[in-house]
Amino acid sequence: MLRTEIDQVRNIALKDPISNCFIISRLNELENNSWSLQNEISVFVNDKKIESAVYNGANIVPLETNQDSQIMFAQYLLDQPRRASSIVGEKNQVLDLWNLLKPFWTKPREIRNNQPLLVIDDSPLVAPDLLVKPAVLRDLEVLLPACVSMFTEEVGISPVVGSSEQIYRSRVAEIIQQRKMFARIDNSQVTFKAEIGVTTDKVSQIQGVWVPPQLRGRNYGKAGMAGVVDLTRKHFSPKVSLYVNDYNERARAVYKSVGFQEHSIFATVLF
Repeated sequence: MLRTEIDQVRNIALKDPISNCFIISRLNELENNSWSLQNEISVFVNDKKIESAVYNGANIVPLETNQDSQIMFAQYLLDQPRRASSIVGEKNQVLDLWNLLKPFWTKPREIRNNQPLLVIDDSPLVAPDLLVKPAVLRDLEVLLPACVSMFTEEVGISPVVGSSEQIYRSRVAEIIQQRKMFARIDNSQVTFKAEIGVTTDKVSQIQGVWVPPQLRGRNYGKAGMAGVVDLTRKHFSPKVSLYVNDYNERARAVYKSVGFQEHSIFATVLF
């Protein structure tokens, strides 16, 4: 992509910097590492102007797509082997694109069609857990089982099957080195963890929130998330977001008590 194209796509994404946090972060990387992302972002041009785009990497993420651009993007995705593990983003765009793809692609493992995207841009409403801190590399061995448990519970498959174990381990280590993994560890037991998935100068999106099942309902999640909000707003961005499955009533109650408010609705098609 040319610099002018990057700027055009970014301007589209900045119409909603909270919902489009992921694509904005990838565009920022594209400016510095163009070789790594040249084939990951495709654009739809109308009257010599970029109107919408789609990111196609580990995930497929639509940006401001409409009926015309969705048809083009669907054809583009069908013309090459699928490498993404999900389609994720604004609900209507995700589901409309999936409707075009589903006659040709294998049946997904799950469709999560109502995932509120939440955001907070102020201090949390509850006292933060001051024992929640950025993890360091010496925490890796303790954190790995917690990360695997969270991923398996959330996605439905383990991230460490077969040859992917070392890849996942390296990815967790990378997040720790970037100071984007937050945890409370008591006597070599992780009692709370969360991480920053993507970040821009405006908003950081949290993922991987986890409390051991036996400790849920005992304030670890609520105070832990308050700690994550404080640390993220202090060191990364003024706004903090995350998206949650609509049926996860316990998690939604926790986030509401911390001060998160609904911004938009996401959907995810999982393969």
